[in-house]
Amino acid sequence: MRRHAVTFGRALALGGMALTDVLLLAAALVTAVLASLGLVFFFMPMVGLVRRRAMLARRLTGTWLGVVTEPPYLPPPPPPRPQPDGWYRYERQLYKTPRWPAWHERWKWMFTDPATWRDLAWLSLNPIVGGSLLSLPLAAVWCGLDLLGRWTPLTVPSGVVVAVAGVAAVPWLLRLYGWWTRLCLAPTARSVLAGRVRRLDQLRTETADSQAAELRRIERDLHDGAQARLVAMGMTLGAVEELMDSDPEAAKALLAKTREASSVALTELRALVRGIHPPVLAERGLGDAVRAMALDSPLKVTVTANLSRRSPAPVESAIYFSISELLTNAARHGGADRVWIDIGVRDGSLRVTVTDDGSGGADPARGSGLRGIERRLAAFDGVLALNSPPGGPTTATIDLPIEGSGDAPEGGPAPKGWRLAVLVLGWGLGWLPLFPQGLVAMCMKIFGSDAKSWFLALHLPEPWQWPMIVFNILLGLTMYGAAMVITSAHSHRRLIERAGPALGLDG
Repeated sequence: MRRHAVTFGRALALGGMALTDVLLLAAALVTAVLASLGLVFFFMPMVGLVRRRAMLARRLTGTWLGVVTEPPYLPPPPPPRPQPDGWYRYERQLYKTPRWPAWHERWKWMFTDPATWRDLAWLSLNPIVGGSLLSLPLAAVWCGLDLLGRWTPLTVPSGVVVAVAGVAAVPWLLRLYGWWTRLCLAPTARSVLAGRVRRLDQLRTETADSQAAELRRIERDLHDGAQARLVAMGMTLGAVEELMDSDPEAAKALLAKTREASSVALTELRALVRGIHPPVLAERGLGDAVRAMALDSPLKVTVTANLSRRSPAPVESAIYFSISELLTNAARHGGADRVWIDIGVRDGSLRVTVTDDGSGGADPARGSGLRGIERRLAAFDGVLALNSPPGGPTTATIDLPIEGSGDAPEGGPAPKGWRLAVLVLGWGLGWLPLFPQGLVAMCMKIFGSDAKSWFLALHLPEPWQWPMIVFNILLGLTMYGAAMVITSAHSHRRLIERAGPALGLDG
């Protein structure tokens, strides 16, 4: 009983909010009129209100109805950057402060985002669809109570049936409303692709910056390390040439120092090459390369690798250097003594788990090392999940896909189970209660026709005729609506799966 009351209360709340959306829609129309007159300053606050209302609908349908709907909005534009002369540019205009370029970029972002117009379209239809769907149970209960108030042998049973049917239909109407909200407010394949392109552009910029920094590091190491030692060796050999005849013993001592310097330079060059791409990684694969890294680590490292085949070289390199950075953090910042590394392939993804017994408290926002790992993995659609409570232990999980998702069949599997049954019943039999038993019987009832033919409602007693006609119309509309929603939702899901992982949607 309490569950039915909660469900009925949620239906009334959603229906009430759908009806009050008329006020927000009126404000949006006034804003559109003002924008057409050149007063565009009200556009962004209005879009912000509409987005908050749409996000509230997504959150309520997710928590109350179990229909999770991700936000489809494109990521906001980055803050404007000053030019070398200190001015800020937007298209052909120059500004002294970033205020107006940021305003223009944000206005363009909201205006060109398709999700903005989809939110407005949903807001325009929600008072009609949501209000009618969720007010039907209330109308049915009201009609049932009205029939019960007449206290006749025919109206009392019909009133009970209508009231109970109205209450029983609430969960189904709520589910239909959740499907409607998801159909209108969920990300489309185009928005997913747009967010993915925007994210890839951002990753490309970050990767270019990271590569430039890496090249500068290599140049600095060569200039300050191996190159300086080679120059010193050349100068020492020149001194040996001068001392060879006059002081052979001193020449021999200088040759010994040159040999030591060459050994040190060779060690530095090997370390530099290992930092670019370790030879053991190219020759033996990721598992053996991580085991070799563990032998050189000052920590007690246990490596478990279960790899049936090798991954692409860029993927192995990204995983290798990510593990190297995690080991460095565990030794330098975590104060760990032991580290456990597990490498395996699960569900088409290369998954690495690095656990240490350090002090914990690791946070990507407080250091560049973990952020560098995230940027390195993001170039391959990989993610880093970190669990590091204060006091430890720290567990870092790397999940990097190594198999593309574009090999799925273009059409995808057809709906199965109860969805297929609803589709068959909806498309195949929805016309029967809607047209001949509903709309046609209603017209005959309105015009007072004496012919009853095979219309079921007209053969019933007078108090039951209109409830049966309304029930047939609603039943037909519900059957067609359910079939349409299932078909659209299935097509939408297949488009999203073919488009790729969202961003954040996620962006």
